Amino acid sequence: MLKRISLFIFICFIGLSSFKSKGIVDIWGFYGHRLINRMAVFTLPIELIGFYKKNIEYMTEHAVDPDKRRYATKHEAVRHYIDIDKWDKIPFPNVPRDFEEAIIKHCMIKFVSGSDSVYFDKLVTKDSFYLSTSHFDGVNLKIDYPTFVKYWKKVVKPMYYEDEWKLSGYDLDELFNTNYFRENKIDVLIEDYFSEHGIVPFHLEATLAKLTRAFENKDKPSILRISAEFGHYIADANVPLHTTSNYNGQLTDQIGIHAFWESRIPELFAESDYDFFVGKAEYIENTRDYIWNFIIKAHRNLDSVLIIEKRLSKTFDSDRQFCYDERLGQTIRIQCPEYAAAYTNAMGSMVEEQMRSSIHGIGSLIYTAWVNAGQPMISADDGVVQIEREVIKPDSKVKTRPHEN
Repeated sequence: MLKRISLFIFICFIGLSSFKSKGIVDIWGFYGHRLINRMAVFTLPIELIGFYKKNIEYMTEHAVDPDKRRYATKHEAVRHYIDIDKWDKIPFPNVPRDFEEAIIKHCMIKFVSGSDSVYFDKLVTKDSFYLSTSHFDGVNLKIDYPTFVKYWKKVVKPMYYEDEWKLSGYDLDELFNTNYFRENKIDVLIEDYFSEHGIVPFHLEATLAKLTRAFENKDKPSILRISAEFGHYIADANVPLHTTSNYNGQLTDQIGIHAFWESRIPELFAESDYDFFVGKAEYIENTRDYIWNFIIKAHRNLDSVLIIEKRLSKTFDSDRQFCYDERLGQTIRIQCPEYAAAYTNAMGSMVEEQMRSSIHGIGSLIYTAWVNAGQPMISADDGVVQIEREVIKPDSKVKTRPHEN
C-alpha cells in the first residue's frame, strides 16, 4: 500500500508516465538515466532544490549526454565502467584508489634509442620504485616511491589525453640522479594499460572536484551541466555489469544480458513496482570510500545477475524468452515481459535497490560538492538557466563495446 501511495505522489510531482509518451524508454538505458537524475533532484536540501527543480528538465534530458559522447571521442567510454575483476577480487585491496598510482602500477615503460626499443622491468613497492634492464649495457634505478608519484603527477599526468606519453632522457636523469639516459641517447615512452579497462570510480572523483569548483564560482550553467553528467556516471557505477570484463555476458554465452538488466527491466517495472523515495541527501565525509562502495556493492551482485539468468534460460523455450517489438520505426528482438518478470522476481529487489542507490548517491554527492564549496547561495530567481547545447558528432573511428552499438 505504501509503495502505491508513494508512486501516486511520484507521478503527480514529476509526471513519470510522460516518459513513455515521449518515446524515450528504448534505450539505466536512456529511460533509466533520465528517471534516476530526475528523482535525485528531490533528495536535495532546501538551499538547492529550488534551483534544481527550476531546471529539472535539463537534469532529466541531459542525463544521457555522456552516452551520446561515447561515439564522439575515444576517451569517453572508459568513464562508464571498470573491469575490476581483471585486477583483483572483492574488496579489491590491490587496486590503488589513487588514479595516478593505479596507472603507474599497470603501465609499461619502454626504452627508445634510435630504432631500438625495449621494456623496462618495473617493480613498485610501498616505499620504492625500481626500473631495470639488462639491455643497453644494463641499468638498475631506484627512487623513493612518493617522490616518483609526485613527479608523475607533475610531468606525466598533463599528457593523459595525448596519443603518446614521451619523457625526455634529461628529465629522467634529473629524477634518478644519473647520466645514463643522456649518455645512451635514450628517451622513454609510457604505455597506459590500465585506463582501457575502465576508470569510472576515478572519473567520479574528478567530476566531484569539477562540480565543487563550479559551485565555488556560482557558475550556474556549469553546475547544471556537470551535475547532469555526474548523475550518469554515478548510476553507471551502480550497475553490476559495469564492474566486470564479462560486461555483456560474452564470456558466459549470455550475450545481451547488459541491456536486459539495465534497460529492459527498469522499462517494464520501474513505473509500476519501484519506490524511489530514498530520503534526503547526506553529506559524505570520505567521498573516495563512498564511491568505491558503489563498485564493491555492484560487483557483489554480479554472480547473481549472471547465474540466475543462466539458470532461468534453461526453463524457458526460446520463443518465450524473446519477443519482437516496434521501436523508433524498427522491429527489434527483445526479452518477453513474462521472461523479464521471472528474471526480476528471481533477483528480488536488486535492480530497484541499485536504482535507489544511484538516486541517493547523486543527491548526496551534489550536496557534498556544494558544502565543500562553502555552501554558496544558488538562487532560482533567474528562472531556467540557458545553456548552449553541445554539438556531439559521432566519429566512425571511435570503437565501442559491442553492447553499446
